[in-house]
Amino acid sequence: MVKDLGKAAWRRSTKCESAACVEIADLGDDVALRNSTDPGRNVVFSREDWRSFVAGVRAGEFDRQAG
Repeated sequence: MVKDLGKAAWRRSTKCESAACVEIADLGDDVALRNSTDPGRNVVFSREDWRSFVAGVRAGEFDRQAG
């Protein structure tokens, strides 16, 4: 399903100091993610999948191993 993101309220981390940032938009039941330098391309996650992703990030599941 294609979501209309024309009125989405995009936000980015306050730590982002350049034009190349990850942005998210709360869509109610879903969350959209995009690169600020290419706003026409985005990925939409269900709220449940987004929560799982954020939990994985916080738990270090995506951290690179040294070496």
